[in-house]
Amino acid sequence: QAQLVESGGGLVQPGGSLRLSCAAAGFTLDYYDVAWFRQAPGKEREGVSCMSSTSGHTYHSDFVKGRFTISGDAAKNTVYLEMSDLRPDDTAVYFCATPPAVGGRECTPDFARDPDAYTLWGRGTQVTISS
Repeated sequence: QAQLVESGGGLVQPGGSLRLSCAAAGFTLDYYDVAWFRQAPGKEREGVSCMSSTSGHTYHSDFVKGRFTISGDAAKNTVYLEMSDLRPDDTAVYFCATPPAVGGRECTPDFARDPDAYTLWGRGTQVTISS
């Protein structure tokens, strides 16, 4: 059974850092484009970052650009989201997701920010930024 499991969330102070992990089971994650989304209470799910499986091209939304980095480790079947200079408005549940077909798409803004383009989701990991 294919599944994604996020981990690494927690409570950190503003300006702090976290590394989120997205571990895949039951399939080879490296064959798929992977995106990170987040959802804060009362808000819609929003695209954060995306990594193309074929080109390695990455996309980061403007609100995290320069602070977050998406990367992958094929040997560990895992994708990471390195987050630094965290702010209170980064507080959310963070999800990783893959589309239904193996890769080949570039992480354009439309693709990276559209939750409907992704069919396999993890359960999420809570990130809370507070002093």
